[in-house]
Amino acid sequence: MRGPGRWWRGQSKPEKVETYTRWSFYSFAVIEFVTVGLTAMIPLGAGRGAALLLPAGVHAALSFVTVSRTLDWTRGRRPQPVGLLWSLAAVSAVVGVTVIGIADRGPDRERVDTAAGTAFGVVVIIGIGIIALGIRERKRVFAVVGAFTAGSWVVAFARGASAGESLFASVMVLFCGGLVAFTAIISVWLLNIVYELDEARETRTRLAVAEERLRFGRDLHDVMGRNLAVIALKSELAVQLAQRDRPEAVAQMVEVQRLAQESQREVREVVRGYREADLASELAGAQGVLTAAGIDCTVGGATVGGLPVAVQSALGWVVREAATNVLRHGDARRCAVRLRMSEGRVVLSVENDGVTEAVGGPSGSSGSSGSGLAGLRERLAEIDGTLEAGPAGKGLFRLTAEIPLPSEPARSESVAVARTVNEVMP
Repeated sequence: MRGPGRWWRGQSKPEKVETYTRWSFYSFAVIEFVTVGLTAMIPLGAGRGAALLLPAGVHAALSFVTVSRTLDWTRGRRPQPVGLLWSLAAVSAVVGVTVIGIADRGPDRERVDTAAGTAFGVVVIIGIGIIALGIRERKRVFAVVGAFTAGSWVVAFARGASAGESLFASVMVLFCGGLVAFTAIISVWLLNIVYELDEARETRTRLAVAEERLRFGRDLHDVMGRNLAVIALKSELAVQLAQRDRPEAVAQMVEVQRLAQESQREVREVVRGYREADLASELAGAQGVLTAAGIDCTVGGATVGGLPVAVQSALGWVVREAATNVLRHGDARRCAVRLRMSEGRVVLSVENDGVTEAVGGPSGSSGSSGSGLAGLRERLAEIDGTLEAGPAGKGLFRLTAEIPLPSEPARSESVAVARTVNEVMP
């Protein structure tokens, strides 16, 4: 069974921001219920206090539902809950007046006034803020705040308060209600910005892939376009010569065969160049991309120079795949890349945090079964290399690639044997 910590770590950054926003406004309803309860029970007694707490509880429950529906509408998951917003506005007004009416029947006038004013202000101010969540036009938000401000002045004046006291009450509703409404608007704006940034990053990734595909397509077109056109032309000429029993047809077909072999060689060169990755460039690129994404990436260990080209290419693909998956999966804050030489083997390790059990590691699956890791294992197997990937502690994931290097003593022994043979031979 997943605990709260695993559930939280399993969410993306935009989902975390949305969850935080939701529960921030859910807490407003809880604060309303608790505040009204504390201020009502003591001065009004259990009976009248419970009667005051009941409408406040209804308003808090409706506020819960409204927050959920309005944030879903903000994210485009359901239509705008216009009816629910009007209902919350009406219930806020009715509950506010009901609170005042119940409080007026209390035994202690001074303490009742304090309880009534607090309950009325909390209900109205929280109602304004939650209604603002479901409104995009600023003019309508101003209208809501102004309407409740005017209503609070009317209620205070109708209870026998002086003009100054009524004005003070309305100013407090205007200030606090406007502040909560402004908080709601800013929260929705920030939530939308976070989702848009995440979508922009995904779009940028897709565009990069599409651009690479176009580049590869252009390279193939440039290599194969002319050769295929010449092959088609010479094949047609050879057919016509063969139909006339001309000996030149054989020469044309020989030329077609040569062009086909040349095209095959050029395609292999294009594919080889496309598949090769420079380790130094990949390390620098991975560090730059991860740093730009807000991940503290460190690269250390041995230098790249002196490694065989095949080894650098294979390790470059390991770095590229690991960096891509650190961005796509989990919620990493730190990533460490280390290259070292160990007993005739070069070892590259990539370790990052922020990995949940649900994600299972950079591969996005169960650590060792991802298609990305399977492709890397096949690439490393061609040069007798190995790849290990799996959890490395709480919230950590480590990917380690090992590739054997040519033994220096073996090369020295071969040179010595060759020199001995040359000395012995006359």
